[in-house]
Amino acid sequence: MTPVAKKKYRVETDSIGTKKIPLSAYYGIQTARAVDNFPITGVSIAHYPQLLRSLAYIKRAAAKANHSLGLLNSRKKRAIAGACAEIIAGSFHSDFVVDVIQGGAGTSTNMNANEVIANRGLELLGKKRGEYDSLHPLNDVNLSQSTNDVYPTAVKLAAYFLLEELAESVEYSAEVFDEKSIEFSDVLTMGRTQLQDAVPMMLGQSFSAYAVTLREDIQRIGEAMKLLAEMNLGATAIGTGINTPPGYAEEMRKILSADTGIQFITAPDLVEATQDTGVFVFVSSILKRLALKLSKISDDLRLLSSGPIAGFGEIMLPPMQAGSSIMPGKVNPVIPEAMNQISFRVIGNDLTVTLAAASGQLQLNAFEPIIALSIFESARMLKDGCRILADRCVRGITADAERCRANVERSPGLATLLNPFIGYERAASIAKECLKTGRPVYDLVLEKGWMDKKSLDNLMPMHTTVTSRRRNGSRKENSRLTSKERSRR
Repeated sequence: MTPVAKKKYRVETDSIGTKKIPLSAYYGIQTARAVDNFPITGVSIAHYPQLLRSLAYIKRAAAKANHSLGLLNSRKKRAIAGACAEIIAGSFHSDFVVDVIQGGAGTSTNMNANEVIANRGLELLGKKRGEYDSLHPLNDVNLSQSTNDVYPTAVKLAAYFLLEELAESVEYSAEVFDEKSIEFSDVLTMGRTQLQDAVPMMLGQSFSAYAVTLREDIQRIGEAMKLLAEMNLGATAIGTGINTPPGYAEEMRKILSADTGIQFITAPDLVEATQDTGVFVFVSSILKRLALKLSKISDDLRLLSSGPIAGFGEIMLPPMQAGSSIMPGKVNPVIPEAMNQISFRVIGNDLTVTLAAASGQLQLNAFEPIIALSIFESARMLKDGCRILADRCVRGITADAERCRANVERSPGLATLLNPFIGYERAASIAKECLKTGRPVYDLVLEKGWMDKKSLDNLMPMHTTVTSRRRNGSRKENSRLTSKERSRR
C-alpha cells in the first residue's frame, strides 16, 4: 500500500475565497495574499524588529483594554497577551513576511500581526493554528481597532525606539571627536574659508566643533521623540472612534504608557491626527539635518587627509583596506566615503517622505508604508554609520603636526593677525609679498620694521599655542565629565 502523504498545509477562507497556508506558518490568508500582491523590495517588515515589537505592544494593550471594558474574556486576553509578550521578546519574527512597501496604508502589516498573534494565541489555548472559532485575528486580536490607528501608532513607537538608539550613537561619536580635540589641542594649523587660507587655529578646535554640532542634533532628536508620543489609538477608521467603547482611547493610552515607559498622549483631534503625517516630515527633516552634518564632516576628513603627497596631508586616516586593484600601496578614505553615501540616501529618503506626506487625500494618507520605510532606513543607517565613523576612522586619526605648522608659517593668512597693529593696507601688501616670494610673513614684517621682534613673537603662532594650552586645561576637565554631567553644567 502507498503511504498516505502527510498534509503540509491548511486551508483558510476570507471574503475573496480560499487559500492554502503552510501548516508551519503562524501567518494566515490575509498575509499570504499580501505576499502575492507585493513582491516589491524583497525586504519584509521583519527587517525592522522595532516595528514588530511596537505592533505587539499595541495589540497587547488592546487586549487588556478590551478585557477591562468587558469586551474580551480573560482566556482570550491571556492568550493574546502571551503571544504578544513572545513577539516583544523576539520570537516569531520570521513569520512577519509582508513587504515593507505595500498598498492599503499598512493594512497588510496589521493583518500579518493579527494572524501571527492569533495563531500563536491558539497554541497557548491548546488549539491548532487556523482554528479561528476559538481566537479570531479580526474579531478578537483586532477588536476595537483599525489599521488606521494601529499602524501609524506602531510606526511612531518604532521610530521612537530607533531615535533612542540613534541618539546614543551620535553621543558616542561626539565623545570620540572630543577625545581627538584634546589629543590635537596643541597642533597648530591653518583655518580655511572657501578653501583659502584664513587664520591660524588649533586642529583640536575643528574636532571639538564636530562634537558640538553633533550634540546639537541630539537635542533635536529629543524634540522629535516628544512629538512621536502623540497617538491616535481609538480613532479607528477615520478618527470618529467608530466601533470603540467609551473610555477605550484613554485606557489604551494608560496601558501603552505603562508597558513601554513612554508617556503617550492622545491627540486632541483624532480626525486630524489620523490624516496628518506632519510628525513624520519633522522626524525625517531632523534625520536629513544630521546626515548633512555627518557628510560635511566626512568631506572635511577626506580633504584634510588627501595626498599623502599631492594633497593636504595634514591628518592621516587609519588604513582600513587596500585602495586599488592596480595602484599598489594606495589607501582610500573608505569610511568617510561610506558615511557620505549614507547621507545621500537619507537625503533621498527625506524627499520620499515629503512627497508621500503631500499626497495624502481626505481622511487618510495611504502612503505611510513608504514613509515608515524611509524613516526606519534613515535612522538605522545613521545609527550604524555614526559608530562606524567613530570606531573605524576618527578614533585612529593621527596628525602631521610639522606639516600643519609649516603650512601656517608659510601662509599669507598670518597677515590677518597684523590688522590691528599695522593696518589693513600694510597687512594686505605683506600677504601679497608672502604669496609671491614664499617668504614668511614674520620675516617680512621684521624686515620692513613695522613691528619689533618681541611684539611679533607674542602675536604669531607661538602665542596662539600658549593660549591653546591654557584653554586645554579646562577642556580636559570637561572631557572627564559624563555626557549627563556636561548637560547639567
